[in-house]
Formats: sequence, C-alpha cells, structure tokens
Amino acid sequence: MAQFEDTWQRQFYYLRLSVTDVCNFRCTYCLPDGYRPGHGNHKSFLTLDEIRRVTRAFAMAGTDKVRLTGGEPSLRRDFIDIIAAVRENESIRQLAMTTNGYRMARDVAAWRKAGLTSINVSLDSLDARQFYAITGQDKFHQVMAGIDAAFDAGFEKVKVNTVLMRDMNHHQLKTFLDWIRPRPIQLRFIELMETGDGGDLFRRHHVSGDVIRRQLIEMGWQLQPRGRSDGPAQVFSHPDYAGEIGLIMPYDTHFCANCNRLRVSAEGNLHLCLFGDHGVPLRDLLASDDQLPELQARIASSLGQKKQTHFLHQGKTGITQNLSFIGG
Repeated sequence: MAQFEDTWQRQFYYLRLSVTDVCNFRCTYCLPDGYRPGHGNHKSFLTLDEIRRVTRAFAMAGTDKVRLTGGEPSLRRDFIDIIAAVRENESIRQLAMTTNGYRMARDVAAWRKAGLTSINVSLDSLDARQFYAITGQDKFHQVMAGIDAAFDAGFEKVKVNTVLMRDMNHHQLKTFLDWIRPRPIQLRFIELMETGDGGDLFRRHHVSGDVIRRQLIEMGWQLQPRGRSDGPAQVFSHPDYAGEIGLIMPYDTHFCANCNRLRVSAEGNLHLCLFGDHGVPLRDLLASDDQLPELQARIASSLGQKKQTHFLHQGKTGITQNLSFIGG
C-alpha cells in the first residue's frame, strides 16, 4: 500500500488515535462541566481488536508514529493491552500518549514496559492552586510525582503540554523556564483554540504564541529543525537549559502547510482535521483482517476531501465541540 497522501502532496506518517473521550478532569478550556455522554446514548469505544486492525492499516501505509489520546486514555482498563497491540506493528517506531498524568506515578513503568516510547503530560500551571482552578482536580502534586516517575521508568525526555491563556499563565514564562533548566522536559505552549462550546472563554483568554516566541528569541533560544513524523510544535533550545520549549500555534499563517497527521476517534471515525465538518466512518471495516485492503482504500480515498487549511481564523470550529471529542 502506498503512503497516504492528500491532493496537496502532504504525506501522513502520524496517527492520533483516541481510545476514549471520557475524562476525569474538568479543564476550563475543554470540559468545564465534566464529561457528559452525548444525547444520553451509551457509547461503544473501539475494542482491542479494532484498535489492532486500524493501526495495522495505517502501519502498512507507512505510518511510523501513533499517539494514543482521549479524553484520558489511561481510564481504559485494557490500556496496557492497547499499547502492546499497537506495538505489534514493527514499522511503528514511535508510540506516544497524551495524559492528564493522574495515574502516571502508579502506572508509567508498566506503560513503558508494554512498549510506550514517549509521553505528553497536560500541565497548565506550576501553582497548585491555579492548577486546581483550571482542572477542577486537586491533583497537582500527584501529576508532578508522575513526571518524576516517568524519568525513573527510563523516559529520557517528557513533554509537558501547557495551554497558553491570557491572565492565567502567559506571563509566567520565567517560572516555566526555571523549572526546565535542570530537567529534560520539552514544555509546549499550545495556543488556546476555539471550540463549539468554548467561544466565550476563547475570546477572554486567547493570546498568540508569538508573544512567547519573541521573548525566547530575545533570550537566545534557537529554533530546531523539524523531523518528518514530528507534531506541529516549533521547538526551541538553549545551551544553558536541559529542557526545550515548543510552541504550537494553530493560528499561525503556515500552520497547516506541513500537516502530517490523521485522527481516528474513539468511536472509529476518521477525522481529516481536528476542526473538520464530519468524520469518515471506519468501524464497519474493522470486523476482520480480511477487510484491511478495503479499509486502507477508504482512508486513501477520503484524503481527497482534506482541505488545504483549517478555517479557525474565520471562527469555524467544525464539529469539535470540545477537545476530548476527537482527541485534541
């Protein structure tokens, strides 16, 4: 099977696979009222065998990086089995996850043993009180202990995702830099993105990542080259720091030019863009291994519908009501 490619000659080496949209945090920018099942219906998330087949289809088409997302992926009781199932594909060299970190101290060593190669932790503040105000959970010290546990388990680098918000953390760059000076943490500031449920919050708290970028350049930080399967972050390093800073700026003019990732939701729909208008159903082709050629053909065909860019600048958020819906 040839590499998945769209009509703009972008090739897709990176799959973001949501395994659940359930989350136990109530972050102000995502699920301020907590997780609520849609329309009272019982959701059925992808089974272990379905996850095995969809990742095999992508691996056979050249995908070499998979990120397990949610919601909170570690809420799945079979999460370690999911890691192992994805790692059955030898061509998938990177298997990452994004987590709120609340189970890391207990489980991160087992995740690494099962085959996880990298980990991203959501952490929007280094102040325990502000962390509670943002997440609705008094688990700051638990998450920080989880980051230490990840290093103890053998991860050489930990990525930390921080949603950049005006009047909440955008003025705390020095605090974050002091934290990563002795630690090999890639701290990634992510611009707040507008979602269907979050318009008011977006208008109050959005601030451009360019504010941080200008400060970093003034302090001597250098932009690093981007790898083929890397995510969208612009990564900066400094010789005096063990850590790095990443900037994810979806409102930047050229953000979509190097798009290399596709998304599959926890219910088995292919999403060509986080802010697209619809998903392409795949689940009817995940019942048996015999359907893999047809599954790959449907994915390849759907890429003809992928647009050159998102339309966030125009306030169009597509079907993404919140970031746990597809997996961020």
